Amino acid sequence: MKRRSFLCSTLAAGVGAALAKGSAAPGRRPTVGIIGHTGRGDYGHGIDTGWLNVPETEIVAVADAHEKGLEAALKRLGVDRGFADYHEMLRTVRPELVAIGPRHIDQHHDMLMAAIRSGAKGIYMEKPFCRDLAECDAVIAALEETGAKLTISHRTGYHPAVPAIKQVMESGGIGKVLEIRMRGKEDKRGGLQDFWVLGTHLLNLSVIFAGKPTACQATILQNGLPVTKGDLTEGQEGIGPIAGDEIHVRYETESGIPVFYDGLREANVKEASFGMQIIGNNGLIDIRCSVEDYPESQPLAHLVPGCPHSPPQSPREWIPITSAGVGKPEPVSGILKLIRGHRKPITDLLAAVDEDRQPFCGARDGRLAIEMVFAAFESHRRHGARVEFPLTEKRNPLLLL
Repeated sequence: MKRRSFLCSTLAAGVGAALAKGSAAPGRRPTVGIIGHTGRGDYGHGIDTGWLNVPETEIVAVADAHEKGLEAALKRLGVDRGFADYHEMLRTVRPELVAIGPRHIDQHHDMLMAAIRSGAKGIYMEKPFCRDLAECDAVIAALEETGAKLTISHRTGYHPAVPAIKQVMESGGIGKVLEIRMRGKEDKRGGLQDFWVLGTHLLNLSVIFAGKPTACQATILQNGLPVTKGDLTEGQEGIGPIAGDEIHVRYETESGIPVFYDGLREANVKEASFGMQIIGNNGLIDIRCSVEDYPESQPLAHLVPGCPHSPPQSPREWIPITSAGVGKPEPVSGILKLIRGHRKPITDLLAAVDEDRQPFCGARDGRLAIEMVFAAFESHRRHGARVEFPLTEKRNPLLLL
């Protein structure tokens, strides 16, 4: 199924109706339980405080195994009920919505399964989804059995300028689209760590613009040499075995547009790292994804007209792309709260529960991002061979080196 356009309304009509079904108080706000783990992924990138931007809901409890971290979270969120064990919180409070904050993904599967089994109707979580495809599939099966909805915080796809960027592509605004090129943050995590924990943002975004991947080829290097089993170490943030300070990946896609991801350790330029360029034969679109680092006035994307492969007669113009279109003022106010503050993905989750549909970035979208990561690992394991989707191996291919 093709990814649909995401409506720019901040909140669907009737939000909370399904959550409150059967309640004696029609105006009651749906309840939210927050799961964090201070020192082990914390609360992600504002997965907890994002709910303060959605007053249509009510935070009723927080769970954190770290005593001081729990105290700080309760104060930060203005909540009285705190638990050292998230299982106890889920069992005792039974919140209708659950936020899973820790960045360390070795906790994600267990937290997700506990939330689903507790009867939660909607779950919002930090990316990436899970450690491997087997864990992803177990969660998806549980979601489908119960009807619960899951949104994964790949926030850039929710930016109101994204439909306008697609319109420029599809209307010939950069001529024939030749390729999409992505680079990670390329800081000290550059290479595999960067690809794993941040690259899923870009991979998810590439699917919106180019469609699903059909095949992959990749090379992973450590000090200029192909990574072998002896190079593997335990990665940060619970991601399991990793190696490599350099990675180069090429995806074939259902649209026919090739998509590339490249990342090198300590190669970043802060103002220009972590983003993508959609390159056509008569222009390009530049997208910078670090929305948390930019002021409210900074546009997500720019159009750079003209063939990118020939010298210009005059300096190339960088024209902002807003939700209204190319070179037009941004009509949507408070974009940082909508995107960095999580309001838009959370309200989409609430609407998905109401309407019994999948969220814009749901469980299968999160799984596909993990599959794209693993396809690169599998291609490298096969010495750069072309690997087709879907993958048959559900374990992390680096374990098979």
